[in-house]
Amino acid sequence: MSISAEDLTAQALALPPEDRAKLVERLIASFEPRSPSEVAWLTLAARRRDDVRAGKVAMVPAGDAISRVRAR
Repeated sequence: MSISAEDLTAQALALPPEDRAKLVERLIASFEPRSPSEVAWLTLAARRRDDVRAGKVAMVPAGDAISRVRAR
C-alpha cells in the first residue's frame, strides 16, 4: 500500500512546525549534497552572515520582521 503525494503532503502539513522543519531538512539532505541550489543558499547565508559581522546591515528583532511582513 502506498500513500499519494497529496495525502502525504496533508499529513506533513498537519505536523507541528518543529517536526515539519526536521522533515524538510531530511528531505533536502536526501538530494545531492552539493546541488546548485544548496550551494546558492550556502553562499547567500555566508554573505549575509559576513554583512552582519561587518556592520553593513543591522539585525532586526523577529517580532519586528514578522510585523513588517504582515503589513505588506
